[in-house]
Amino acid sequence: MMSEPPVRGLGRRAFLGRVGLVGAGGIAGGVTGALVERTAGPHGSSASDRERTRAVAAVRTGGSRQPGIVERPPAHLVFTSYDLTDDVVPSPAQALAGLRSLLTAWTRCAGTLMAGEQPAGGGQRTLGLAPSALTVTFGLGASALRRTGLAGRIPPQLAPIPAFPHDQLDAARGGGDLAVQICAEDPMVAASAARTLDVLARRQASPRWRQQGFRQSAAAADDPNATPRNLMGQLDGTDNPATGTALFDVAVWADASSPAWMAGGSYLVARRIRMELDRWDLLTVDAQEKVIGRRKLSGAPLSGGGEHTDPDFLAHTADGSPLIPANSHVRLSHPQFNNGVRMLRRGYSYQDGLDADGQPDVGLFFLAYQADPRTAFTAVQRKLDRLDALSAFVRHTGSALFAVPPAAPAGGYVGQQLLES
Repeated sequence: MMSEPPVRGLGRRAFLGRVGLVGAGGIAGGVTGALVERTAGPHGSSASDRERTRAVAAVRTGGSRQPGIVERPPAHLVFTSYDLTDDVVPSPAQALAGLRSLLTAWTRCAGTLMAGEQPAGGGQRTLGLAPSALTVTFGLGASALRRTGLAGRIPPQLAPIPAFPHDQLDAARGGGDLAVQICAEDPMVAASAARTLDVLARRQASPRWRQQGFRQSAAAADDPNATPRNLMGQLDGTDNPATGTALFDVAVWADASSPAWMAGGSYLVARRIRMELDRWDLLTVDAQEKVIGRRKLSGAPLSGGGEHTDPDFLAHTADGSPLIPANSHVRLSHPQFNNGVRMLRRGYSYQDGLDADGQPDVGLFFLAYQADPRTAFTAVQRKLDRLDALSAFVRHTGSALFAVPPAAPAGGYVGQQLLES
């Protein structure tokens, strides 16, 4: 157990101490003062202040959906793809038993971790840290169902993502039998959770590839709920469907065309997208805005308004040119031109040092939850790969697709609806 209970209602001073903003003398410095000033109104804590408090608290679990989908994405990500271990599970029956055992252990351990408690044999690496909005989300690849004798129960939505002409995929960075998405506001909490689950998996599965990522933190952001920026400096995720709406439910959750074991689940597309920042940074801001179709500072469409104003694709300049270029990312990816389909984008930036040529390996680890990847991601990406002006500045280097089942039934484990029905 932790040396103190999970923090669920930190005051401002306690919160600042938690995130390391209180100075050695016990008085916050200039940065802290600015944070307090912009978060506290005349009548006490503001919405942003309360969001910062939630960012170090435990995420409430127990619903019908897995955590890590609808919540505000925390600042740090550790995403791991695993393969079932061949030498331990040579037959489908043994593979099925091993998968049940692994998912049972993982589900129980994840509950302990998300509550901010120290699991048995967990190394006690997070003593003194708050739960940090930790979420652990599990996914199943089509290959896992084939290896466990359940090929007949693979959802049609798990049809392989086709190769696109401009892909430069590295097989070592794609695919996998299982996925574990770990998100937390504190990087030590995320890394420790990943290590703990690795240890639990030793007999049944081994890591295939891993991607770490980051995005704006609740402590540093003026508005923790604002759309984050990617490493190109662009707002990323502006047109996400709003949680709790009918539009969100249709876009994200598996529908009646999915098998019964996926009721309450979703499908996750993961793409590692490398950015050519050296080339991108040579463009003027005006040229960058034309590639994206939005103002860099505000995120507003080039047709005018604010970040969340609907783009006017019929608006033209005095010389008759469209204000939002025909090959802009916004125009080509907009639901208006893609049969109304949407995805919940939950991406993280990554910075993985230098490649073999000494070039920075940086970009976006694109994560998108959706009801049907065939009509959402695949359909949209087929168009973007051919026509999007942004394609000249990005390369897709990794790809994976997973079914994300509903939350575990009471006392059970994630995937139980599939493996025991």
